[in-house]
Amino acid sequence: MTPSGPLRSAVIVLCLLFLVSRLVSCTSTSIPPTGPATTANDVVTFHNDIARTGQMLGETVLTPTNVKSSFGKIGFFNADGKVDAQPLFLSNVNIPSQGMHSVVYVTTEHASVYAFDADSGQSLWQVSLLGAGESTSDIRNCAEEINPEIGITATPVIDRTGGPNGAIYVVAMSKDASGNYFQRLHALDVASGAELFGGPKTITASYPGVGDYSSGGFVVFDPAQYKERAALLLLNGVVYTTWASHCDQRPYTGWIIGFDASTLNQTTVLNITPNGNEGGIWMSGGGPAADSQGNIYLLDGNGVFDTTLDANGFPSQGDFGNAFLKLSIQNGTLSVADYFEMSEQEQENDTDKDLGSGGALVLPDQTDASGKVWHLAVGAGKDSNLYVVDRDSMGKFNASGDVIFQELRSFFPARVFSTPAYFNGTVYYGGWSDQIKAYTLKNGQFQSTPNSETSNVFPGPGTTPSISANGTNNAIVWAVEYADTAALYAYDATNLSKQLYNSNSVGPGGKFIVPTIAHGKVYVGTTTGVAVYGLR
Repeated sequence: MTPSGPLRSAVIVLCLLFLVSRLVSCTSTSIPPTGPATTANDVVTFHNDIARTGQMLGETVLTPTNVKSSFGKIGFFNADGKVDAQPLFLSNVNIPSQGMHSVVYVTTEHASVYAFDADSGQSLWQVSLLGAGESTSDIRNCAEEINPEIGITATPVIDRTGGPNGAIYVVAMSKDASGNYFQRLHALDVASGAELFGGPKTITASYPGVGDYSSGGFVVFDPAQYKERAALLLLNGVVYTTWASHCDQRPYTGWIIGFDASTLNQTTVLNITPNGNEGGIWMSGGGPAADSQGNIYLLDGNGVFDTTLDANGFPSQGDFGNAFLKLSIQNGTLSVADYFEMSEQEQENDTDKDLGSGGALVLPDQTDASGKVWHLAVGAGKDSNLYVVDRDSMGKFNASGDVIFQELRSFFPARVFSTPAYFNGTVYYGGWSDQIKAYTLKNGQFQSTPNSETSNVFPGPGTTPSISANGTNNAIVWAVEYADTAALYAYDATNLSKQLYNSNSVGPGGKFIVPTIAHGKVYVGTTTGVAVYGLR
């Protein structure tokens, strides 16, 4: 039957509106940058998202009331080595012959990857990432960092759309009987642990330069000299790895190496100290952050910085040691798009007071009193200053004084070895031998006095806090005290003086452990596995 009269007119209008919407959709050339595919309650990357906010805003079980009254340790997932990486979480994974499960993914320094049932702790699968005849790496004369072996250190990243069931990307270090060292990128099927995309991929690289460990006009990536300490970043189909040294043992330089997530082929290489030395990227296990335009932000360690600048204000030899960096893909190549370097960089390099100990956080858009919208990022390191950069104009280097959106000197009582968290207009920081403190953002500016702080002090190296909430309700700050016997703490996010929980003991703890909150449980890495907390 053919519609007529008013009904026919309405149909025509609806059809025209549909066609216009399709035309706008099809002719748009703007494709927003994407991180790893996920669902509301998944934890697929370090600190929950690529901005590194630490927010889990889909937590519907845990509340300040029930955490204070009926929360505690409810299980332990045993593993074969130390867990330095943050555990990751997926719901509704179809495990072959075992059905649907919520899964916690755990990696160890013994180079193993585990998939545990998130509730029962049943091991659904386990794989070793060591090659035939290989062992984990020794500690490379750097006992203060990772001990007693080096296998998988960095937090992996998961893409639920990768391969047939989803893929988890992991970097593992190993050595063979002849003393050769290897760094490899693996992509594992989240349902079975099987290698995907023809992996693993042995990581090699070179970059034009005459800096540390160079030959024939190229600096060379030596797998023995590096560890993947900072978390992996998956952005727009590329897995980014960033590289740190073993302690400060030269020769080394600062590397960022990207791989196609669907093939594991290397897509880009950038060295940020190619004609100098040092400049490693470790951020105490934090990960490079990214904004919605596909730019990457990170803090690198002490290293050579060229104070002679080119016409655009960039180091003339391309050396960016001890800098707050913005990276982007330009003409198909990863490069430094902007940066901030403090005026006293030489003194900081000479005294090991670099930025590289802390992690970067990309803030949501901030509006000042005049209504102007600012795009900001924040970071801090060993010099105890807080640096807030305008992501559209970071400030570069000025020998006569810093040019920056906001700099608060001696903001922390000591060094910072952590990544801050963000929730509902507030930034939470846990510095070295300091309380966790909550700082309100007002008109885009950090207030110099915290609005609340914890009663207890977190001894060095401090702590990286995380947030659970149901939207903007029932917000809880979670943090791990690093020690020989670690402890899990929970606080009311609206007033940190209200401690909700203290575990007293998680077990022997790692140095930079970050808790994972998902589906009413909290998972905390230890030297022998993962402790599980929830409502009793």
